Amino acid sequence: MTARVLIVDDEANMRRMLSAVLADEGFEIQTVASATDALAAIPAFEPDAALVDLVLGQGVDGLGLLEQLHARHPHVIVVMMSGQATLAHAVRATKLGAFQFLEKPVSTENVIATTRAAVDLAQARAENRALRAALEDEEYLIVGSSPAMEHVRALIAQVAPTSSRVLVTGESGTGKELVARGIHAQSPRASKPLVSVNCAAVPRELLESELFGHEKGAFTGATQRRDGKFELANKGTLFLDEVGELELTHQAKLLRVLETGSVERVGGTSARTVDVRVIAATNKDLEAEIAAGRYRQDLFFRLEVFPIRVPPLREHLEDLPALVRHLAEQVARRCNRPRRQFGDDVIASLGAHPWPGNIRELGNLIERLTIIGQGPVTRIELDPMLGSARSARLTTPSGERPLTPLSASIGAALEAYERDLIESALAASQGNVSEAARRLRTDRSNLHRRMRRLDIGRSDTGVSE
Repeated sequence: MTARVLIVDDEANMRRMLSAVLADEGFEIQTVASATDALAAIPAFEPDAALVDLVLGQGVDGLGLLEQLHARHPHVIVVMMSGQATLAHAVRATKLGAFQFLEKPVSTENVIATTRAAVDLAQARAENRALRAALEDEEYLIVGSSPAMEHVRALIAQVAPTSSRVLVTGESGTGKELVARGIHAQSPRASKPLVSVNCAAVPRELLESELFGHEKGAFTGATQRRDGKFELANKGTLFLDEVGELELTHQAKLLRVLETGSVERVGGTSARTVDVRVIAATNKDLEAEIAAGRYRQDLFFRLEVFPIRVPPLREHLEDLPALVRHLAEQVARRCNRPRRQFGDDVIASLGAHPWPGNIRELGNLIERLTIIGQGPVTRIELDPMLGSARSARLTTPSGERPLTPLSASIGAALEAYERDLIESALAASQGNVSEAARRLRTDRSNLHRRMRRLDIGRSDTGVSE
């Protein structure tokens, strides 16, 4: 693609001369006479580099434009030009991010060489960004072709083109952030920021400032003004992870922002309108939290416009081989180690594990295996790593009866494990399906489906609702 160069100079003759010289070298050129025109031209023209005169006839000068470009269009490489520059000007321009400072009158050779170097730098940075984005896309890929994961993908595709709020629920480690990233990537806001906040990780006293920002002097340590996550996500998406951990006072303030579409910094006196799509996630049962008086029902209704439940790994174990391959490749690249191979016997052993930590736990296990060895993974090295999970695999969550041992077939092994797990939970719950579902950390309808598939009926288990 032809490199694009923006020329910003209030002298028409200089614009014509620079344009002619650089166009002859194969650059695509656009010229403007002021900082205002430059800022207006950039979104459509998308220049790789800009040649900016220090002294512009009206409005913002060249250094002011440089400062705005650095803040708003940091990918544009800026070359400053001036016939009146002092050392102080050059120093300030460098601090503001200028690539080079050319003194007028400029020579043709110097302009060409400097512009080409600036464009080469811009394109190298663009290639690095594209590479990072490709790696990030692969890192955040939603893996699996099971009905459960295809359903999640279908929901993402339905809601992504809208601006509706989404509430993503699921156990820790299931990949709720992947869903949020998938929604953002497929939305009209994909080119704008995706800003994430873990509501459980920010200290309680700092959370309001983190979300809404603060003014200088608003509290001890507030030495300068700071934009909050809502302002940083303007025109984009804000992902509120662990939203179930918010205290009631913070819930009320979040509700206010969602209702009004405006934020007020801590210590501020005026509100600022923001255009932000909110995606929230939680591993808590918010309806139970509402019943217990720990969560606001009105906030829940504001967040749960479009709910998406991410299933735990134990509900889509048919995706385990694909997940293992994907994570093994990802971990090998990240750790700069050879990729481990996982045979059917090892996959069968992994499939019999309950995975309370879900895909995150699986990824951690694969990373440990990648670090300690090479070649095919063996049961001998895998079993000790499962550690206490082995005993958990041999007994039910209630600890009341042993489970069926692994068979030679992964399908038979998984089915036997699932049957014993469900029957044990039902026995521990005196046949109450709702209580058994709670013990198994799933919903009652899903448990009923699995009971029908495994032919676990009312007649031989004495189950009740």
